[in-house]
Amino acid sequence: MPRGPAGVEIEIEIEDAAWTERLPDLEVLVVAVATAALGPTRSGTVTVLLTDNSAVADLNARFRGREGPTNVLSFPAAASARPHLGDLALALGVCEGEARAQGKSLAHHLQHLVAHGVLHLVGFDHTSDEEAEVMEAREREILAGLGIADPYAVPDDPAAVHPEH
Repeated sequence: MPRGPAGVEIEIEIEDAAWTERLPDLEVLVVAVATAALGPTRSGTVTVLLTDNSAVADLNARFRGREGPTNVLSFPAAASARPHLGDLALALGVCEGEARAQGKSLAHHLQHLVAHGVLHLVGFDHTSDEEAEVMEAREREILAGLGIADPYAVPDDPAAVHPEH
């Protein structure tokens, strides 16, 4: 069932039940951050698939030509498909491993990755340093509004901090 404020629908598909075992308030977390990332003026539908490493690895290979799973994949909808903004897919094993390595809770890491993915759906990117600075600043702002610390303030492994997509 879609969730979110007026004009926004966040559809959550849980393919791997381990997500809800780890995060009983999973749907509340996803809706809160996705809604915050969309902001007060944007409307539309976002579908969030919460699955396992194998499913994300398959999507990564088919749509990006890359082997193996990644933390989050974003699939923006074609302009003609609006008000559907697009889809996200998150791999539990990768997300848990990154959260552990970065000393973060899985809940906060999930919210960072959902914010990151939604921002991709609405046109943000990080292909240049300038774009990355703008996108990361917006992620920090969204997460701070939810009481979550700066997701990029992890000194141990800077490469592990930046979501791929």
